[in-house]
Amino acid sequence: MKIQKSSKNVRVPFLARLAPVFVLSLLCITTTARASERWATLEAIHQIENPNDSMAPGPCGELGAYQFREDTWKMHTMAPFSDALDRHTSDTIAVKHYEWLKAELNRHGVEASPYMIALAWNGGIKAALDPNPPASALDYAMRAANLAAELQSRQIADVR
Repeated sequence: MKIQKSSKNVRVPFLARLAPVFVLSLLCITTTARASERWATLEAIHQIENPNDSMAPGPCGELGAYQFREDTWKMHTMAPFSDALDRHTSDTIAVKHYEWLKAELNRHGVEASPYMIALAWNGGIKAALDPNPPASALDYAMRAANLAAELQSRQIADVR
């Protein structure tokens, strides 16, 4: 069987030629927005937990910018818990914990909004999935979500 090539020029509509560029641009914007939301949420958690980067342990032995508990720290790294006092290391583990919380929420069909991430950060994943989480965790989540929204809007305004 012989396949014949068409001698006709096929005209691709202008908008169809732009579709791949549009999809790529949308993907970049979405990825940037998600990274911005993650940054704002983690910065809000930092500002609530340890805004002055105190080296003193929290009341339950929490350490670092995000006041990690040792069990949470060990979920994401083999580094000694004392490394939570190093801001760069703490930031790295905070991103890992954020992504883990996000995956757990999504796995249970819950949108990983800044509010829900903060609720899970403070009260644990079980509290975030519980229809009646503790009032203190709800208050924490509201404060973190409001602060994250403010930080994100300032960041967008600075870009403009």
